[in-house]
Amino acid sequence: MNTAHDVLAVFCGPDGRHGNRLGVVREGRDHPDAGSRQALAKELGHPGTVFVDDPERGVLDIHAPGARLPFDAHPVLGAAWLLDLEVLDLPVGEVWARHDGEFTWIEARPEWAPPCALVRYASAAEVDALDVPPPGAPGGAGVLPGGPGETVYAWAWEEEAAGRVRARAFPGRGEGAGEDGATGAGALRLTALLGRALNIVQGAGSQILTAPGPDGVVELGGRVRRIGA
Repeated sequence: MNTAHDVLAVFCGPDGRHGNRLGVVREGRDHPDAGSRQALAKELGHPGTVFVDDPERGVLDIHAPGARLPFDAHPVLGAAWLLDLEVLDLPVGEVWARHDGEFTWIEARPEWAPPCALVRYASAAEVDALDVPPPGAPGGAGVLPGGPGETVYAWAWEEEAAGRVRARAFPGRGEGAGEDGATGAGALRLTALLGRALNIVQGAGSQILTAPGPDGVVELGGRVRRIGA
């Protein structure tokens, strides 16, 4: 398929590098059914691909290779940045966004996020030393705890008093993915568990900021940059 789409990196580090790749198909009507969208998401190979069904109202349809997702944090945050929207319309409901200097923020509920297993380690060095599971391995079978199809989110405090966390994530959808560059689902669930604002450095240098809000809502922030089209 030769479909025009934007390619973004979401949750970049301070130097603009790293982050999690995202494809955004602005003309969602060019792929009107779930089958063609899933086929394109697999062909593009990004961790997430967003189809924009209404750019003014922010109606989005999110696909990962192998699955349609009612919500996923990095596609929503990336689309909010690209389309410069304050409200996005998803199957889970309205998602509010705001833009604050170099950061874009969204409000989300942890239960919207795809499931993941939070695994705490004693030090950031232990997290850094983890072996990447073989491509397509369920969870972290043989390397990390985690059930079939379950993302393992390994984390440790870098500086607990300051809320600084070191994290890595290993997807378990079984589609051949290795390590995840930046995982909004893990950040949402970890923030809900700890009940405090976090500054998370994940993978090779991605950065995710979080802040718990009222009624179980978590605000999630990150940098976005365009890396191709």
